[in-house]
Amino acid sequence: MAKKKEENSKGLDDALEEIKQRFGEGAVMKLDEVKRVDVDVIPTGSISLDTALGVGGVPRGRVIEIFGVESTGKTTLALHILAEAQKKGGVGAFIDA
Repeated sequence: MAKKKEENSKGLDDALEEIKQRFGEGAVMKLDEVKRVDVDVIPTGSISLDTALGVGGVPRGRVIEIFGVESTGKTTLALHILAEAQKKGGVGAFIDA
């Protein structure tokens, strides 16, 4: 049992390393890793969500996707993020597709 768990862990580590090499440091990480990746972020407007995201907001300069069932606050969240970006002098667009 311990050997199988060790093999699974090695497979996961290999996959994570390949993703890091392909997409860069911080593209994927284990939740139990202590080190913090320095990423320029846009706050969401919710301190709790910013904390849960692990970096203090959504990463600046990257495409993000917000999804969920209807009436869960997706549009509100997107507009809050857009407003925070504009407060920092950024330019953004809200596309309702």
